Amino acid sequence: MLGIALKLESDGSYSPSKMAIKLGTVDKTDYENISYEKYKGKKSKILVIFTEQKNLTMQNGKMFSTGNHPVEALLPMLHLKNAGFEFDIVTPTGKPVVFEMWAFPEKDEHVKAIYKELKPRLEAPDKLSDFVANSFSNLESYAAVFVPGGHGAMLGIPEDKNVGKTLNWAHQNDLFTITLCHGPGSLLTTTLNNQEFLYKGYNMAVFPDSVDKKTPMIGYLPGQMPWGLSEKLKSLGANLVNTKGDDTVCLDRNLITGASPLASNNLGKLAAETLLKALK
Repeated sequence: MLGIALKLESDGSYSPSKMAIKLGTVDKTDYENISYEKYKGKKSKILVIFTEQKNLTMQNGKMFSTGNHPVEALLPMLHLKNAGFEFDIVTPTGKPVVFEMWAFPEKDEHVKAIYKELKPRLEAPDKLSDFVANSFSNLESYAAVFVPGGHGAMLGIPEDKNVGKTLNWAHQNDLFTITLCHGPGSLLTTTLNNQEFLYKGYNMAVFPDSVDKKTPMIGYLPGQMPWGLSEKLKSLGANLVNTKGDDTVCLDRNLITGASPLASNNLGKLAAETLLKALK
């Protein structure tokens, strides 16, 4: 069928077919440029944990060209910036942030502007390990931890002990944790070293495994996923509030989640409004 052939990249990985890009991405997002009453307090920083890895190996051995989804990262950051917050950008080892550039909304001037502004820091992020070693004591400066989505969030992040330490630090000190789509894979780090899942009993929105299973049919993924995120979270006691990859968002205690790229704008609004209210 026309358009089903995935694009083979120079490193042997596959990015989505023309049909999948047409069905699954946008040139311009639904971002709402809201004028918030800006936060002016001390807790103005948000730690953003990006993946630095690109290729996700599927069950059939083929590699999916992934990374962080640009819309899922940049729309929430636009809202949080408009609300007066600033960002500390990290990857696990300080390697550059990887984006799914095939999903970049090329006609969205707001997204292009913040990407251009952040690009020097995205190309030379700080190390998460350094943050864990040096910044936990600087608690009064931070409001939240944000883990963007994209299938790349399932690469390295769910097994990273420093992600686990950071989420536990945020949880213990009443900071907010914000994540969406496949980003909730980061929450699995709280089970490392045989610890009980930190978010057992929490309501959350996550990208459904049932949708991932269907996307190879349109040439989005080059095969079936190596493991299922939503079912794994359910097995640990999470209550999933969505069954579709839609615009659902969820706030439960200090955890703010979204279901898919379609939830990026809603997640940004919910995060900005929630942080502003909590930090008054």
